[in-house]
Formats: sequence, structure tokens, C-alpha cells
Amino acid sequence: MNSLRRISPYIPGEQPTGEGLIKLNTNENAYPPSPNIIKKMAQFDYTDLRHYSSLDNQELRVAIGQKEGINPDYISLGNGSDDVLAIAFQSFFQSDKPVMFPDITYGFYKIWCDLFRIPYQEVPLSSDFTFDLENLPEKIGGIVLANPNAPTGLVKTVEEIEALLKKYPETVIIVDEAYISFGGKSVIKLVETYPNLYVTRTFSKDSALAGIRLGYGVGGERLTSVVKAVKNSYNPYSVNSLTEAVGLEAVLDESYYKDTLKKIIDTREWFTGELSKLGFTTIESSTNFVFTKHKTKQAKDIQDYLKGKNIYVRYFSDNPRIKQYLRISIGTQEEMESVIKVLKEYMNEKSGG
Repeated sequence: MNSLRRISPYIPGEQPTGEGLIKLNTNENAYPPSPNIIKKMAQFDYTDLRHYSSLDNQELRVAIGQKEGINPDYISLGNGSDDVLAIAFQSFFQSDKPVMFPDITYGFYKIWCDLFRIPYQEVPLSSDFTFDLENLPEKIGGIVLANPNAPTGLVKTVEEIEALLKKYPETVIIVDEAYISFGGKSVIKLVETYPNLYVTRTFSKDSALAGIRLGYGVGGERLTSVVKAVKNSYNPYSVNSLTEAVGLEAVLDESYYKDTLKKIIDTREWFTGELSKLGFTTIESSTNFVFTKHKTKQAKDIQDYLKGKNIYVRYFSDNPRIKQYLRISIGTQEEMESVIKVLKEYMNEKSGG
């Protein structure tokens, strides 16, 4: 059957199950979602599930618009930001010029280009993992920028991104802000000024709702109209009724999430300091994870040792540039204290102490 598609799929982080494990390999939120969501679910009219979900997600879009200070008509929702991004790739990148993104970034970008037959070029990050936005080619088909970047955790300023938008006014630039709530400033408001900007967000990270698969994109009238046309060509009901109700409660309970975000950021800074004491070099993070390597120990050995203690972290064995780095999600303070304790045990064992 020569007509079958051949493609290498995206490989997500391991999803272990069981008691007593500390799961820090998929950047999930360390804390549960808003307690208001439980109340909402208790009141939900399940008989309404016999009907199709909303086509326009009006109530949720309005709530997001009010929170972000943006016109709700500029917002479109999807089944997680992966869905939103996949639709955006199909909507915006239809030329024969290559789409640009870093060689070390979210792995799905390359997969989507292969899947949708979009030409692309991976731009090597500098030795310090920064992305030089000033030396991109003149003729390109688009730019995709995870900000903050994953897995490095580094963030670009609003001014840097605005300069990019001005330099390429006829080129669509996607800014993937999955982790923006943990550091840096959002560029969502710039969609009102720059018609070539499209910003994507997810409820998986800051809202602790990875399990419901909800995300959204924000762009001006022209980009949003194309996204909606593509989306409605194959999956107009992508956000189900339960997901929309849960997402709305998350948007409305801003005070709860401000508190949990602060806890994660505080723990991240504490954990980074403790890693330094153990001989790790950690890139300054603006996310809910850290990207770190030890001065003398092998990343794979450390990962294996942690796994043997039921602690799961992410190791990128397939990329030689980062094979000595571990990406460690930030759990609760208690969980991260346990990780430090185990790492100290590992260091003592390896030093013969």
C-alpha cells in the first residue's frame, strides 16, 4: 500500500502511574485547579450533553477578552493549544518559503510542518541557547516563537517581538505563550496594532487543566477569520460543553491562580538555588520548569537514578546539543525538597561519601 502516509510522530513525555511517584516530566501544574470548578461540575446540567456544544464559545471568549483586555472577536478556541497551533499552521503557512523556528524548541512545530507539507528551516540557537531574532533571512514564510521557549525556559521581551513584527509586516508570526504566566510579558495586546501577529495560549499550564484539552488563539480580524474557516471545515465543535464550562470557571477565578502561580515561581527560585549548591548549572527560567545540567555527572545517569526513586524528569536523548540537560518541572515545595534530598544522596554515592 504505497499510498499510506509515512511520518515520524511527536513523542510526548512518559506518563507513569502508581502510588508514591513524583511526576516532573511533562510540565503539568503542581496544584489542583480552582475549587470553583468542582462546584460548577456539581451544578452542570448533564442532560444538555445530548446537544452539540457551542459553535462560537461566546461566554468563554468574552471572559477571556475581559481578562486580557482584548476584543473577544479576536479569540478562537480549540481542543488544547496544540489543536489551535495545528490549525494556525494550516491557515497561515501556504507559501513555498520556509517557516522559521529555533532548532531547540517545542518538538511539535517540526512535526506539523512535515504533516502539512510546509517547508521549514530550524535556526540554531546560540551557545547560550538565546535566539537571535535580528539575523533571520529576509524572505521567509513565517516565524514560530515559543515565548518563553521550551525546553530552555528563556523569554523574549515585548520590545524584541515588536521589532520582529515591524521587520516582517507581510509575514505571519506565531507567538506560543504556553508558559507566559510564569515569567515575561504577553504580547496579546499587540494583535490590535500588528495584523501579522497570532498568539496562542493554553489552559494546561497556569490553569492546571491539562486534562480537559483547552486552548485559544488571538489574532486580528483577518487572521482569525482564516483560522475559523479552516477549523470549521473539519471540526466546528472542537470544544465540548463540559470543557467550556470548566474553562470559564478557571478564567473567572483569577485570585486563586495568582496564588498558585506565586507558589510555583517561589519554589522554582528556591529549587534553582539548591541545584547550584549541588553543582548544577541552570538556565534562568521564566516557566514552570528548569533546564539544568551537572558540571561532572551525566544527565542520563541522574535521570535513571531519579526514576529508580519514583521521580520522573525529562531527558532529551535524541538531541546532541542538549543531551546533558534535564528538564525538571516544578512540583510543590514538598516534592522539590524530596528531589533535592534524592539528588544529595546520588551525589554522595557517586563521590564515595
